[in-house]
Amino acid sequence: MQRRRTGLVAVMSALGMTATLGGCGSSDGSADVTLELVAADYGDSKANSSQQYWDTLVKGYETAHPGVRVEVSVYPWTDVDRKVGERVAAGRAPDLAQIGAYADYAAKGELYSADQVLSIPVQADFASQLTEAGQMNRVQYGMPFAASTRLLFYNKKLFADAGLTPPQSWSELAADAAVLKARGVKFPYALPLGPEEAQAETMQWLLSGGDSYTDDVGTYHLDSTQNVDTLTWLKNELVGKGLTGPVAPAKLNRADAFAAFARGEVGMLNGHPTLMKAAADKGVKFGMVPMPGVDGRAKATMGVADWMMAFKHNGHREQIGSFLDYVYSEKNVLAFSHEYDLLPVTTSASQAMSADTKDKDLVPFLDELPTSQLYPVGKTSWASVSADIKRDIGKAVAPDGSPSGVLGTLQRTATIRDSKD
Repeated sequence: MQRRRTGLVAVMSALGMTATLGGCGSSDGSADVTLELVAADYGDSKANSSQQYWDTLVKGYETAHPGVRVEVSVYPWTDVDRKVGERVAAGRAPDLAQIGAYADYAAKGELYSADQVLSIPVQADFASQLTEAGQMNRVQYGMPFAASTRLLFYNKKLFADAGLTPPQSWSELAADAAVLKARGVKFPYALPLGPEEAQAETMQWLLSGGDSYTDDVGTYHLDSTQNVDTLTWLKNELVGKGLTGPVAPAKLNRADAFAAFARGEVGMLNGHPTLMKAAADKGVKFGMVPMPGVDGRAKATMGVADWMMAFKHNGHREQIGSFLDYVYSEKNVLAFSHEYDLLPVTTSASQAMSADTKDKDLVPFLDELPTSQLYPVGKTSWASVSADIKRDIGKAVAPDGSPSGVLGTLQRTATIRDSKD
């Protein structure tokens, strides 16, 4: 999930909840199997690399299941999807992959469905909207692994010095940004529409304007009237009035915007949980509120999920199921979420997090999850459409840009790509 740095449930088989999947190694030790997992790295240094998380988890699993070995290869987000793709193309698919998208592999019949590998209690424990996002043709192939939502972060000192309160509508956000600009704040509102993660910032704004990338039946409608109105407002009321800072939105990446916030140079921006630590480490006092909508709080926020998928290639269905039941145990989901400031993907771990006072900083993000909307990841065309948005959406709010023109072009291309699904 770009993402970056930013959970999981007790061994269901050990609790006797899945007699079939729990029997991964026979009592005489004859069912020795090695599972291969390729996973993404959510850490930002060697000290908190995801490899350490997986090493600890695997050690616990192998101790309880002597008939199964698990080998985990961790790669940076810049490489992991490609690594899995290359292995699959070469006929060496791993048993499991924890990456950003599942749809291409599901469409080609290369994946087990979730109900083929998970015990019923584990599959039923996923948050409902994440389960739906993991489905293709109403069958779940993508198993959510990590999730996050977005809130509007604001610099408390800058707001207090200016006598401002957090905005609850677009007009209030623009008015606050104008005051911050007049006081010399470098980025009154940071609008990262650069190629790193423009599809995320765009979707958050489209949702706050009352629409999204697709309609209720999953058909692309990027150039809807509401979406055009949203980008037109951004172009005229924020970018055009110089309220988004000295870097053109098309050239501002999310990582750079986050770094600027941590330096105290940003008044407001959309952020996910990992920004909390980055800002706190630099001594920036910040607040978080739901994203404003046109006339009040937005009806939905953006959610992001990364995915676990199980490949059929090696035929290790039972062993994969037993391992995944362990991966999605409450203690393991929570351990991952705590390590990388991400949200649990299971109801049981979410309830535990909500009840733990040590997790109070994550609760506002957790509260947004039930009404969040995710990218249309069940469409095989989404990866290409997302790349188109990253490349072109910043042009829509440029001084000479045309929101209707850019969105219209994106819509025509998306329709063509979708027809090839």
